[in-house]
Amino acid sequence: MKYANTITCLLAVSYWANAAEVKTAIAEQKGPTIQVAILLDTSGSMSGLIEQAKTQLWKVVNEFALAEQNGKRPDLQVALYEYGKSSVPASDGYVRLIVPLSTDLDKVSEQLFALSTNGGEEYCGKVIKAAAESLAWSNDAKDYKVIFIAGNEPFTQGDVDYKDACIIAITKGIMVNTIFCGPIQEGISTQWKDGALLADGSYMNIDQNKEVVAIKAPQDEEISRLGLELNKTYIPFGAQGVANKERQEQQEANTQSAGQGSFVQRQISKASGYYRNASWDLVDACKEGKVELTKLKKEDLPAELQKLSQEDLDTYVETKRSERAKVQKEINDLNTARRAYIDKERNALAATKGEDTLDAVMIRTVRGQAEKKAYIFK
Repeated sequence: MKYANTITCLLAVSYWANAAEVKTAIAEQKGPTIQVAILLDTSGSMSGLIEQAKTQLWKVVNEFALAEQNGKRPDLQVALYEYGKSSVPASDGYVRLIVPLSTDLDKVSEQLFALSTNGGEEYCGKVIKAAAESLAWSNDAKDYKVIFIAGNEPFTQGDVDYKDACIIAITKGIMVNTIFCGPIQEGISTQWKDGALLADGSYMNIDQNKEVVAIKAPQDEEISRLGLELNKTYIPFGAQGVANKERQEQQEANTQSAGQGSFVQRQISKASGYYRNASWDLVDACKEGKVELTKLKKEDLPAELQKLSQEDLDTYVETKRSERAKVQKEINDLNTARRAYIDKERNALAATKGEDTLDAVMIRTVRGQAEKKAYIFK
C-alpha cells in the first residue's frame, strides 16, 4: 500500500509539474496587448467630436502599428461607448456599450459612422465605471490599458462619483485620459483634469469643431490604388462571410467620403498586422489556423469556388495570400516615405496653427504612456 501511495504521489507531482510547464509555455507565447476604450459624448453639441473620431480612427490605429514591446508587435483591441444621448434609456444612465474590446476594426469604424447626436445628460463617472468593470481587460501588468473619454459638460454629473470610477479603473491598471472639448481652464474647473490625475492619465483639451487638416503626400494616390487591389485578395466564407465582405466595402466608401486623408490612412491600416478578419476571410483564417481547407464544407465557400477541386482551392487561397503579402509590402514601403514627408509638413503646420484635434492629442498621449510600458515606436 505504501508503494502504491508513493507511485500515486509521484504521478501527481509529475502531472502538476507538466501542467505548470504548459501554463508557463502558454504565458510565454502570449504577446503584448494594447487595449483602448473610447468613450464619446454624443449629446447635441458633439457632432464635431464624432466627425473627428470617425475620420481619424485609422490614423490613430496606424500609430499603434509602429509599436513593439520586447521586439513583439502588440495585439490591438478597441472598444467603443457612447454617453449623454437622450435616446439611450435614462435607466442605463444614458450610457451604451457599442463595441466591446475587439480586433474587428471594421466593426468599430462602422459603428462610428453610424453615430448620431441629440440632447441628454452626460454622466462621466457612470460611463468610466461601466467601461472599467464590464470590458474584458487583461490582467497582465505589462499590457497598456487605457480609457479615452471626451466631452464638454462638468465631469461631476450623475449618480456615480467620478473619483470612485477613476479609482476602480486605475486599481485594474487602466489609465484614464480625459479630453475636454472646450477651453483648457474650463475643463480644469469642471474636474476633467482631476479625473485624469486620479487614474494616472493625461488631461487634454481640443476644439471639437475644428476641421482636421489633411496633409496630401506624393504617395497618397498610389497607396489608394493599392488599397483597392488589396480588397480583391479577400475570400469570404461561412454564414456571415458575404455580409462582412460587404461591410468592408461599405467602410471603404465611408472613409472615401470622409476625405482622401482618411481613406489613405485606412489603406495603410489594412497593410498592417492589426487589420485581421479571420472570422470571415479565408486567407486570414488559414494564416491564423482557424480553418483547415480540407475540412471546409463546400457550401461555406462562395459559389464560384464550390466547383474547385481541393488542389485547385489550395492553390487559389495560396495565390491570394501571396498577392496580399506583395501589395501590403508595397503599401508599407510607400508609407515609410509618406511618414517622413508628412512629419516634416506637420511640424511646420503645428508651429503656426497648433494641433488640438482628437487624433493629435490621442497620438501624443499614447506614445508617452506606452513608452512607460516598455513600448518602442519604430
